[in-house]
Amino acid sequence: MPTIDLISAGAFSYQELTEAYNHTRVDYMVPMPLNANKLREYVITYDIDMQASVVAVDGYEILGLSMLGVREKRTWITRLGVIRNHRRHGAGTAMMDHLIQESKKRNADNIILEVILNNSPAHSLFKKLGFRETRDLLVLARPPIPLQIQNLPKAKVKVMNYAQVVELLKKRSVRPSWLDETESLTKIGNIEGFYAMLNDGSEGWLVYQNTVFQLGRITIQTEIGDPVQVGRVLLHHLHTSYARKDTKTENLPSDDPHWVAFQEMGYFELFRRVEMILPL
Repeated sequence: MPTIDLISAGAFSYQELTEAYNHTRVDYMVPMPLNANKLREYVITYDIDMQASVVAVDGYEILGLSMLGVREKRTWITRLGVIRNHRRHGAGTAMMDHLIQESKKRNADNIILEVILNNSPAHSLFKKLGFRETRDLLVLARPPIPLQIQNLPKAKVKVMNYAQVVELLKKRSVRPSWLDETESLTKIGNIEGFYAMLNDGSEGWLVYQNTVFQLGRITIQTEIGDPVQVGRVLLHHLHTSYARKDTKTENLPSDDPHWVAFQEMGYFELFRRVEMILPL
């Protein structure tokens, strides 16, 4: 059995943390490798507290790591991973206990995390620590395929400026995941949006991230009327405007009323996460 010591992630370079993180994911069902620059961006975008985040070590050997995002009255555990040959020896539990205590020190009302569906060891650990499941979140993709949509509702679509986009994001009726909270979206850059007014009186809006090669971070809200019809108009406009771009978007709630429209427009599920919360 290893001797497990916990050291603040702030004591390590981004390169060291990246190498350790990628090592924990080599046999993962969804590896999602990082490089040092991406990890640095991740820390900034998601308000990762590097002093509260932790690396588990046995002497000079890294066993695993986990990070803690901190925002008003809530924290988020992310990037938890233990290197394969050191699993089931207590490193994961030790890091989780540490992050729970750090969350309490920061007066968080609750801790949020996400676990990939069918990752049974991690899921079991979180349940043992008191986390409860709240919802399934879908990770979706869409290739740049031609749109073949019949009976699309007639509508007027207008582009929103950045200030309008941020204001609508703040007023969302559905609680966003940490990845697409307003605090996250305003930090990642290239956020755009438009508003649709259908002839039948329905209204809604779509916000997205527009990068050189890919669309993502898609958020849709129907203000009035049928979410499926509003979603059809908004997504059709998006993919008509950017017909050659791939799309990947994360953490759409599985019960989102626009999911039918996403499917009709050619989106498919890559995998899903289970969101879990621990009230403090």
